Amino acid sequence: MESPRITRVILYVRDIPRVAAFYQTHFGLKPLPGASKGWIELAAADGRCCIALHQASAAQKRGYEIKIVFGVKDVQAFKAERALHGLKFGVVHAADGFDFSNAKDPAGNSIQISSRGLS
Repeated sequence: MESPRITRVILYVRDIPRVAAFYQTHFGLKPLPGASKGWIELAAADGRCCIALHQASAAQKRGYEIKIVFGVKDVQAFKAERALHGLKFGVVHAADGFDFSNAKDPAGNSIQISSRGLS
């Protein structure tokens, strides 16, 4: 079985430009290519893990949430293999050249498997 690695942490925020400027100014993170409306990824020099800023929806009460993303090349296969061990992911979504699926950890924190940025 493929061993996943943490590729990004998603922060759901209301003001992406303000939060992006904070991380760039105070932590030296740099924007990665591929930003779009409601989405930007910021990475440290090594680029191994990044912070993705995602536009928070009106339904998100606090205006922020955190999601840990595990990068896997084959989302469907990883989802099926983990289901055999009791971890249930939701529907696999296809988005702009990558797939992803969401679940919750035992404490209710959001997690995701995603092929974004992996070839």
